[in-house]
Amino acid sequence: MAKNVKELMAKVKKIRILTNRLIDDQLSGDYHSTFKGQGVEFDEVRPYEVGDDVRSIDWNVTARTGTPFIKRFSEERELTVLFLVDVSGSQSYGSRTLSKAELSAELTALLALTAIRNQDKIGLVLFSDKIVKFIPPRKGRDSVMRLVREVLAAEDSAEGGTEISEALKFLNGVQKRRAVVFLVSDFLNRENCESLIRSVARRHDLIAVNVSDPAESELPDVGLVEMEDPESGELLLVDTSSKSVREAFKSKALSEKEELKRFFLKSGIDTLDVATDRAYIDDVKALFKRRAVKR
Repeated sequence: MAKNVKELMAKVKKIRILTNRLIDDQLSGDYHSTFKGQGVEFDEVRPYEVGDDVRSIDWNVTARTGTPFIKRFSEERELTVLFLVDVSGSQSYGSRTLSKAELSAELTALLALTAIRNQDKIGLVLFSDKIVKFIPPRKGRDSVMRLVREVLAAEDSAEGGTEISEALKFLNGVQKRRAVVFLVSDFLNRENCESLIRSVARRHDLIAVNVSDPAESELPDVGLVEMEDPESGELLLVDTSSKSVREAFKSKALSEKEELKRFFLKSGIDTLDVATDRAYIDDVKALFKRRAVKR
């Protein structure tokens, strides 16, 4: 965890270097072909050619010049990309080299830098059981680094439960136009917000980013362990030496994961699953590929 400003800035610099390299080596051009613009905009007029759609004829220019011209349109590329990032107590957990919060920060940096390179605007909503921070959408590389700083800094004060519905209600209040929305969370508590998630997905291009840690689905055999729920603070004594306890824990975790996948699939929401024990770039590339095929 970032203990001071110097350490925080060192982390930000490391993430910037890492994500820039990943974009240059593996994601160049993929983002542009994956995310749609807001619509089409007028580009220019040019002389009519045999085979052109007559519905595209610009009758004003044609009448003025006496020669048929058609209108050309191009995709309106500028997008607004918003990152809704969970910074509740469970995000500070990590059994590997990264915590879930650090993984969220790296992934946010990667996607945000890619968006900025395409001249899109990026914004950030940090949430737990309340709205922790809101950064309105802006352009520019400095905006990316600020987003990363805020996500990492929030790890030091991560506490409370997860209320995804609060973040989605806030989004609806501040973002009127259609946007690309990355909802980054471990989705440990999505109760009472499924209908709201579907509603937001109809209004915006919503991508659910599920951040996990392998220890959340498999208990080690280490005897009696006092476990604390990072969101509620509840303590529970667990006998991890019991095979039935370990199997029940794993079965429940896998069942909840499959249920979450089915919910997003049924709702038509694209998903990106990342974990603290593996490189995420292949997962991001797979998401881009799936969306490019759908488009």
